[in-house]
Amino acid sequence: LFNNIEMPLVPVLAQMQFNGMLVDESELKDFGDTLKAQVETLSHEICDLAGEEFNVNSHQQLGKILFEKLQLPVYKKTKNGYTTDVEVLEKLKGQHPIIEKILEYRTLAKLNSTYVEGLIPYINPKTKRIHSSFHQIITATGRISSTEPNLQNIPIRMELGRLIRKVFIPEDGFVFVDADYSQIELRVLAHMSGDAALIAAYQADEDIHAITASQVFDVPLDQVDSTLRRKAKAVNFGIVYGISSFGLGQDLDISRKEAEGYIEKYFATYGKVKEFLDRTVEDAKKNGYTVTMFGRRRPIPELASSNFMTRSFGERAAMNAPVQGTAADIIKIAMVRVNRRLKEEHLQSKLVLQIHDELIIETKKEELEIVQKILVEEMMHAADLTVPLLVDANVGDSWFDAK
Repeated sequence: LFNNIEMPLVPVLAQMQFNGMLVDESELKDFGDTLKAQVETLSHEICDLAGEEFNVNSHQQLGKILFEKLQLPVYKKTKNGYTTDVEVLEKLKGQHPIIEKILEYRTLAKLNSTYVEGLIPYINPKTKRIHSSFHQIITATGRISSTEPNLQNIPIRMELGRLIRKVFIPEDGFVFVDADYSQIELRVLAHMSGDAALIAAYQADEDIHAITASQVFDVPLDQVDSTLRRKAKAVNFGIVYGISSFGLGQDLDISRKEAEGYIEKYFATYGKVKEFLDRTVEDAKKNGYTVTMFGRRRPIPELASSNFMTRSFGERAAMNAPVQGTAADIIKIAMVRVNRRLKEEHLQSKLVLQIHDELIIETKKEELEIVQKILVEEMMHAADLTVPLLVDANVGDSWFDAK
């Protein structure tokens, strides 16, 4: 692990930091202005709905408006007054139109402060690029992390958040090639657990979420709709993270009992997965650590704690670490090999970013075909699993367009 994965990765990450990502600063500032204007409009709309002017950013003032003036139900209080965090606001959704406006206001204000005003100081005046720092030894599972700034948490789920990716562009004469693994953690789980049903589904290139939905919810495969598939997806990924029935219930907005039923049905369908997860926890209790396919160890002292909550966290961590850690090892191997191939072929294209299961290459237009081939080949063959590693690759004139 040290000699064949981590050490060869050092110069790759150093080069990525040196390369950086080009930023269209004027577009970033324009985006910030748009966000500020929307935040201002929302602030007026919120005050109109409240029937008075007040500071929307003040939790104290907001608490008084929501719980005293508008008489909305109080879910949480502290000695300083009412709690108005996201959790509370989510529970109040649908009870007054002001709630949706406040949630939107907070989201846009955070986007502006974190991703517009937060990114501008990091643009290097000489290169016009953001040179993030990449770390190999910060995360417990072996994932690469990014700081100053963290480019791995640029929003993806929110339409407006994703627009920030438009400001990251390749230099003239170049395009971005962005490739990511398809469901790598579930594929690793299939391989490490040796579950025949899961392996067969991936080998046949079937829709794993639809199959799980069919089995867990007792409906024929051709009758699985998008809602059932979404629920099954939450179950599939939840299992990888050692999710509890409480956690799954919250994710899907269903009762704990119903969520428990889903998890039981999942394990009845994929019995070897249950055996693998139980065995992993038992081994971790015995040894004090978990191990990935490539020998990476994660110590889990929490398993020996006398505190139930701490111990439960340890069990979830033990279930997830070998799977997430193996996925992290695989993409590191891919990065080393991709970088080596780019150098061997004397190409001008260069790796500029890694986001967990995704790699981005700033690609010279004339080299596009060969770079796509190298990226997909090396990512697909970075590990020899019982199921195929599938890779989706896209090309674009910005990070947004390439995703």
